[in-house]
Amino acid sequence: MDNILLIECSLTVINFNKAKMNAGVQVPPSDLLDNLGKFLEASEGADVFFKVKEEVFPAHKFILAMRSPVFRAELYGPMRNQHRCSTVTIEDMQPSVFRRLLHFTYTDSLPPMDDLHDDEYEEMLRHLLVAADRYAIERMKLMCESKLCESFRVETVATTLALADQHHCDQLKDACIEFINSSNRMNDVVASKGYEHLKRACPTIFIDIWEKAAKSRKIWYADHGLTSA
Repeated sequence: MDNILLIECSLTVINFNKAKMNAGVQVPPSDLLDNLGKFLEASEGADVFFKVKEEVFPAHKFILAMRSPVFRAELYGPMRNQHRCSTVTIEDMQPSVFRRLLHFTYTDSLPPMDDLHDDEYEEMLRHLLVAADRYAIERMKLMCESKLCESFRVETVATTLALADQHHCDQLKDACIEFINSSNRMNDVVASKGYEHLKRACPTIFIDIWEKAAKSRKIWYADHGLTSA
């Protein structure tokens, strides 16, 4: 029998390219919004104060001007002479709404509203939409529209539709009308309290409702190979 020499080896392959890539510089995510958020409600460095009802909110002009063209005009533009003093009084807004408006201005996000019930939550979103429209903060306005679309109810959709029409929220307006026209919800909407306000405040909106309903019927008949009466 031939003599056999058996050699057992352990082979390790090192990928130098991968090792080189892993040794690269790790860049952390941006903390800009976190840093700006630290100035929220901080009196340090505040150069303007807003009085809303009985509450006073410290703020920083440059942040407000950066985020809102209306604040920029009021604090630095032709309207600045109206606000020479360091305290600005805000009319027609609740402190809870203005506080959330500031939160978005500093953090680019809506604050948590888990403590609010369904009616309170919708009502706050509507107030925030009005505030965003007032100060031309378009991203906040669209976020409020989006969240209102997620919480449609027959009891309140007429109120939301009136708000959408008055503040030129076309996407929210179309979504409200589609919700009303779908699944024969009109009778329930008519029975709601917001419907009376909708009739008084936005009488022309019913043309849009009827036209979109008629268009939807035509599409349904066409899809089923039928002819509308």
